[in-house]
Amino acid sequence: MSFLAIQFLTGLSGSVSLFLMSAGLTIIFGVTRVVNFAHGSLYMLGAYIGWSILTRLPHDPIWFAGGVIAAALATACIGAAIETTLLRRLYRGPELFQLLATFGVMLAIQDITLLVWGPNDLPLPRAPWLRGSVTIFGGHFPAYDLLLVAIGPTVLAALLLILNRTRFGMLIRACTENRDLAAALGVNHRILSTSVFALGAGLAGLGGALILPDTSANTQLDLAVIVEAFVVVVVGGMGSVTGAFVASLMIGELQAFGIVLIPGATLVLVFVIMAVVLSLRPRGLLGDAPVPSATAAPAKPVPAVSLRVHLIGWGLVFMAAITPLWLPPYWLSVLTEVLIAALFASSLHLMMGPGGMISFGHAAWFGLGAYGSALMVRTLAAPMPLALLAAPVAAGLVAMAFGWFVVRLSGVYLAMLTLAFAQIVWAVATQLTWLTGGDDGILGVWPSGPVPFFWWVLSLSVAAIWLLQRVARSPFGLALTAARDCEPRALSIGLRADRLRMAAFAISGAAAGLSGGLSAFATGSVFPTYAAVGKSVDGLLMVLLGGMNTVIGPIAGAVAYTGFYDLLLQTTSLWRLALGLTIITLVLAFPDGLAGGWRRARS
Repeated sequence: MSFLAIQFLTGLSGSVSLFLMSAGLTIIFGVTRVVNFAHGSLYMLGAYIGWSILTRLPHDPIWFAGGVIAAALATACIGAAIETTLLRRLYRGPELFQLLATFGVMLAIQDITLLVWGPNDLPLPRAPWLRGSVTIFGGHFPAYDLLLVAIGPTVLAALLLILNRTRFGMLIRACTENRDLAAALGVNHRILSTSVFALGAGLAGLGGALILPDTSANTQLDLAVIVEAFVVVVVGGMGSVTGAFVASLMIGELQAFGIVLIPGATLVLVFVIMAVVLSLRPRGLLGDAPVPSATAAPAKPVPAVSLRVHLIGWGLVFMAAITPLWLPPYWLSVLTEVLIAALFASSLHLMMGPGGMISFGHAAWFGLGAYGSALMVRTLAAPMPLALLAAPVAAGLVAMAFGWFVVRLSGVYLAMLTLAFAQIVWAVATQLTWLTGGDDGILGVWPSGPVPFFWWVLSLSVAAIWLLQRVARSPFGLALTAARDCEPRALSIGLRADRLRMAAFAISGAAAGLSGGLSAFATGSVFPTYAAVGKSVDGLLMVLLGGMNTVIGPIAGAVAYTGFYDLLLQTTSLWRLALGLTIITLVLAFPDGLAGGWRRARS
């Protein structure tokens, strides 16, 4: 009985900071429709600011409460500044570009945090009252964690009171249900968006400051918590604070008991739960279907490539083919990396452009392709051509099976289910050490030589990208675009949107798997990070930077992102800050991507 009670209370206390994060995230999304990737950075800033304040105050409970509130208010001001200076300029653009901008903010905040507070972890010295414990059924439970258990329902009650009993809450609910109609009735959406963003940032800062007695302030807090916060928001239902509370309790208890009962599956349990919930309830536990906004720019068809662009493209391919004759080995490896990145981005573009399906987990197919090739080499001693053939076959078949579950989802819910599957692949690759080597990876996957391998990469990448572009402009691609733009009209003329999207999943997954197989031979190894969130984010950045409404957009984005990233790594230690500011600048200057901006400038 003591074990059950202690673990249950541990789950409740662990869910509090997760609820504060997800509550702020869901309120921000409900009003602004911004999927705020920088929300984890606000949580991290709340911890650092809280440490700076609390270490300078007397170690009394009253002063501790005041310091936590001050950290939350300071984080709220930072959130309001981000909204007014950056996001306000992007509300009329595609939602994914807002995601891209907040990712740039996250990168910049990471390096700013390192400059201000340094790289070392900053633990909060525990006052005597923080070291106490309470006896429950014969077991000892920290008194501070028991206080956290009470804070969660208190914050929930306060939020529900604000949302249901105040004019401010009424305006939030009105904009959440239909922000265009609310604006037509005179609601000042700018002031409301700033206020809501500040409220959400303050909740994130409050959660970051409250965890200080149990952990230290460090620069890993942002990414460590943002993925779980997304899971909570989606499982509970986008825009539902009560749903976020229920989902955070579920995740907290699952982690508390799972780490004891089934420790080998702790990495995957959370995402399995999310996949099951979204498969049964596509809008989450308590979420409603949002009313689409008319302010967002409508999707555009992918135009055909002109003869001039064709000639330039094939000219560049010819020049690339002869580069091994004079290019140094290092730059040849960089060019190989760019080609693989272009194929990966092009595979994602087929889903996001003509298919209209947002993916936060495209790295799953990249990782499956990489492991497919590496396992063929290690277990069967297969030659490189046969191992490369296994990559798109394995990834394509799994993508087709996965597509059967997700074709009825859309928007953020579909994106989060793809993220869940990618995290499951990453967790399996991490924990099945007898098959994948775990964190040690699979080593020794080398090609016959750098120059012949470069020609293999060039040939396969160019051929696959050409096929993807042909698919996008084929009758299948046009039917896929029709289903994206208006599914009821597509159904009325006999087009089955679910079958079209499933086929697009399979084609896109196979192409991404081929890029993963090529990457395995390019680096000579495969690690679980090939299927991690960072790889999926890289693909999103390439597609969005290049532009989704042009066929050369993902190629341009891959070249720009990969080249600039490698350049920054070699020239500055503040590469995150430089890359983040560059991404923000490009989003503001080229709202339709680099290729779209070039096309607009020429016209």
